[in-house]
Amino acid sequence: MVGKIEKWGIFEYSAKGKTEGNPFTDYSISAHFESKSEDKTVSGFYDGGGNYKVRFMPSFEETYRFTVYGSFSEETFSGEFTVMPPSENNHGPVCVYNKYHFKYADDTMYYPFGTTCYVWELQSDELISKTLETLKNSSFNKIRFCVFPKHYDYNFGEPRSYPYEGTPVDSSAITDENFWGYDAKSKGNNWNFERFNPIHFQHIEYCISELQKLGIEADIILFHPYDRWGFSTMTPEQNELYLRYVTARFSAYRNIWWALANEYDILKHKSVEDWDRYAEIIMESDPYGHLRSIHNCVPFFDHKKPWITHCSIQKQELCSVEHTDEWRNEYKKPIVFDEMTYEGNIQYGWGNITGKELVRRFWEAVCRGGYGGHGETYLDGNDKILWWSHGGALKGESPSRIAFLRKIIEEAPIGGLKMQPPSWGDLCAIPEDDEAAEKTGYRLFYFGIKRPVFYNYHFDDENIYHVEVIDTWNMTIKNAGEFKGRFRLELPGREFIAVRVRKV
Repeated sequence: MVGKIEKWGIFEYSAKGKTEGNPFTDYSISAHFESKSEDKTVSGFYDGGGNYKVRFMPSFEETYRFTVYGSFSEETFSGEFTVMPPSENNHGPVCVYNKYHFKYADDTMYYPFGTTCYVWELQSDELISKTLETLKNSSFNKIRFCVFPKHYDYNFGEPRSYPYEGTPVDSSAITDENFWGYDAKSKGNNWNFERFNPIHFQHIEYCISELQKLGIEADIILFHPYDRWGFSTMTPEQNELYLRYVTARFSAYRNIWWALANEYDILKHKSVEDWDRYAEIIMESDPYGHLRSIHNCVPFFDHKKPWITHCSIQKQELCSVEHTDEWRNEYKKPIVFDEMTYEGNIQYGWGNITGKELVRRFWEAVCRGGYGGHGETYLDGNDKILWWSHGGALKGESPSRIAFLRKIIEEAPIGGLKMQPPSWGDLCAIPEDDEAAEKTGYRLFYFGIKRPVFYNYHFDDENIYHVEVIDTWNMTIKNAGEFKGRFRLELPGREFIAVRVRKV
């Protein structure tokens, strides 16, 4: 068997196998892949209908030989395929770079500008299509979403599918008013936690593939507490079976990130030792080492643990983003605010800040050497389709301003930014790489809610600097001229102004 596949694409081998008993637990399928530069063994999975599959993401432009084997069949299967150069928009998986930042496998920088849509992929075909079209026309290059359905205010409908064979609780009596007192267990669930529903996972794979076409990373939330079906209270053995199945199915997609939990501290049935064990399972089962994180509600997990590749943070207080540089120094890892409250108008404090405040938090995070995360929770009349959970169309003011910021960051010297030690509370970002900082003289000042009408600068007496005044809300960049030595820069005296400085 000879075929062709692009570098960091997916090679998939499918074979018929045994169906007696429970194919999800009774039989195994694995494959060994070998080329001049790479040697990997990967686990496969049962995909229903007597079909067993194994997937592989090649990392080199070489000829690969493979052997598929396991108890699923009395036979072994072998062949080879040739790996071609990656297509134009294929940069490979994302990894940590320069300790606090990210890059793709081909060394292209990756600056995360993410959004949250918890169960967008479990909605109707029409709404999913609308979400993908919205994402296509946005600047977001990462999206957080769940494998399991979500039970929470504005999320009382049933998902399009379930991850297991069985039947769900009766949700007809659940409303916004009785949500917090609703006893889901009294209605009963009937799931077989040892028999997956392949249709559920096939559909998620379709959504991951569509995101990949748009250049968007899929930040997969593996566990969460908002649950009326019993998926958050499975046994450790059931959780392990689930994790091995999910990683076998999803790992070969280059745009996968693993988020062990959304708000881990609310999942009372899981201990710190459980999370460490589940992380170990993921690392054992994912041969490509995709990024891994765990997200908090209030207390942080210990982000110093070696299995955590980056800090996924929900704000703890009003001024959390102002601690970005402190947490960088403490954890020595990238800081990503995946949840710093949402632009919207619902009743909860986490979902009703203004677009201006969300954009301010993005700028604060970036200028302090971290990254921000978008979310939107707007009610529009009787419409209870909120982007934060369902996707659809964006209604807020922040997405276009976030796109403006992303463009500015992508124009900065390669390698990411860090905060320059402050002087009298001034916020200034400089290149993470000291050599790049010296060579370019790049500085990005952000005044936020401060409104100076002028500012005095002095960088040195030798170089000429080109200076621009940026209105981060109105999305304008004004050329202020070239300066040397000490100079006074006139400013508009309003909020949300930034100044960009570069050597001529």
